[in-house]
Parts: sequence; structure tokens; C-alpha cells
Amino acid sequence: MDRPPQQSAEYRTRGLLAALLLVGLIACALIVRPFVPALVWALVLALIAAPLEQWLRARLRRAWASATVTLALVTLALIGPALFIANALVAELAGGAQVAGQMLSTSRWDEIARQHTWLAPAIDWANANLEPGLLFQTVSGRLAGWGESLIQGSLTSIATLLLTLYFLFYLLRDGEWFRAAIADAMPLSPGEFARLAESVRDTILASFYGTIAVAALQGLLAGLMFWWLDLPSPAFWGIVMGALAIVPFLGAFVIWGPAAIALAVSGEVGSALILTAWGLLVVGLIDNVIYPILVGKRLSLHSLVSFIAILGGLALFGAHGIVLGPICLASTAMLHRIWRERRAQLAAS
Repeated sequence: MDRPPQQSAEYRTRGLLAALLLVGLIACALIVRPFVPALVWALVLALIAAPLEQWLRARLRRAWASATVTLALVTLALIGPALFIANALVAELAGGAQVAGQMLSTSRWDEIARQHTWLAPAIDWANANLEPGLLFQTVSGRLAGWGESLIQGSLTSIATLLLTLYFLFYLLRDGEWFRAAIADAMPLSPGEFARLAESVRDTILASFYGTIAVAALQGLLAGLMFWWLDLPSPAFWGIVMGALAIVPFLGAFVIWGPAAIALAVSGEVGSALILTAWGLLVVGLIDNVIYPILVGKRLSLHSLVSFIAILGGLALFGAHGIVLGPICLASTAMLHRIWRERRAQLAAS
């Protein structure tokens, strides 16, 4: 049956409007995409610092003042550990250069062969087939390329940090306005949006505190192995490794890896193997076991589901996927629950 001309025009108008809206949403997504990491971490920090900001707002009576003070305290809390880790890494790199020099020394390998006769055939083959000068050039070239990538990554990280702090100020000052704007744009009732917002909030906090707890455990376990092997400053390096474990794709390996190499070069091959096995099998894998359990328990999700959400988020989004992955899963699960409730209400009416 043919529709009336007026109704057909209305359908065409709605279709055109829907198409324009879709194009606009895609364009907005592409525009926002470069800022997603900074927005994600700004949201995480805003939720963590919200109680402090609200406490300050009740006393300072000015939203901009409480947001500024909170931003300053958060900045100090971020920069302090970052400088601490940077100093530790510089010291580790300096020590690594000395270790590399020792490793390229033929006399050093001959001494190891005398101390550990079972390694003598392999060392003899290396001395006969590998040219130390060529090997040094290769290693130096790789280190130069790695250093260039590190500088580029550091500049990107600094830019992301500055953007994160910039976004954080407005999220702290105008958080309620953003919440109301998002609620108005979504086809949900106030109660349904409140449930969705609470789910996102719980997911972010669970991801953050789970990361902190697992990193602390990794630092403790790595520090205990340093102490057991009688390595210098086990408490200090345990703290550094715990802090590095918070950073995705970096981790405690940055410290215990060179330490294991140093042990091997110094002739303590057994200790080097123990440290390597402990670092790979215990310190390196414990986050894949404990973290999904902690996050899944807080979100009432199965550990396997949490594991897939976390690693899938990292694979899809990068470092900030450790937060975005669980958020996508929890938000979708909540929206599905709301949809089912609406369908049940329609069936009952």
C-alpha cells in the first residue's frame, strides 16, 4: 500500500537525518581517536581523585580552585614516581653498558669456561664463529635504534601526559556537566543510565586497583628473589620492579633481565638461571592469573571472561586497553541486561 506523500517525505527526511548522523559519528570518532589514551587515563584519574576534589570543593567553595589543587596533587603524585623510575633506569643502563663490555671480552668467556666446563664447547664455538668486533657493531646499531625509538616513545608519553592533565582539570571541574550531557544523549532512563555509569565506574576502579595490587605482588616476589640470591639493594629494586610492572609492555623484566645477564657474566650461571626462571614463570605470569581474578571478582565476572577482556583490550587498543577492554565488556553486559528487562516489561504489558 502506498504511503501518503507527506508520510513518504517524513520517512525520507528521517533516513537522510540518520545517514548524516552516522557520517557525523564516524567523523567524530576519527577526530577523537588520537586523544583516546589521554581521555581514558584522565577519566581514570578523575574517578580516583573525585573524593579528594569533592572534599576540597566543600571547603574552597570554588570548583576551579578545588580542581586546580587536586590537579597539582595528582601531578606531583605522577611525576615523583616517574622521576624515581627514570633515575633507576639510567643507573641500570649504565650498569648494562659495563656488562656488555664484559660479555664481549674473550678472556671473560674463557674464565667462565674454566669455571663451568660443561659450557666450554659452546663458548669455544662462539669464540671461533662470532667476531667480537662485528658483534659489537651489531649490538651498538640495535641499541642506537632502540634509543631512537625510546626517545620518540618518551616524547609521545610526555604529550599524552600533558593532554591527560589538561583533560583531567575539566573532568574534575565540570564532571557533573559531562555526566548530564552524556545521559541526555543516550536513549536510557535516568535509572538505567545511573546503572550503566556505576558499572563503568566500578570497572575502572577495579582495573586500577587490580593493577596496583598485582604490580605490588610482582615487585615483592622479584625483590624476595633478589634478596635470596644476595643481590644488592633488594628492597629498592623490588620497589622499582613493582612500579615498572604497572606500565604495560614494560614490566619488571627491565630490571631482572640485565641482573640475570650480569650474574651469568660474573660466573654465577646457576643463580642466573634461577632468576630467569623465577622472572619468567612466577613474576612474569602471575599477573595473567591474579589480575583477572581480582577484576572479575569485583565485577562479578568469571575469571576467564575477565582474562579475555583484558588481553583482548590490550591487543586491540594498546596500553590503555587494560581499562577499555573491561569497560567495553561491562558496558555491553549492562546494556544487554537493560534491553532484556525492557523486552520482559513489554511482554508483560
